[in-house]
Amino acid sequence: MIRSKIQTLRYRVGKNSYLIILIHQSAAASAQQGNVLASNAVNILMHKKSARR
Repeated sequence: MIRSKIQTLRYRVGKNSYLIILIHQSAAASAQQGNVLASNAVNILMHKKSARR
């Protein structure tokens, strides 16, 4: 992984609220011999905040 940037935006339209996640990342791989795999896969885990404190 060379670089990863995550930006989150929250919008509210009426009584609905929207969460937008923008992910920009790049990966590169190189080898002298053999096979190389560069992956841009992302794992996202989201939790909802509880209403109680």
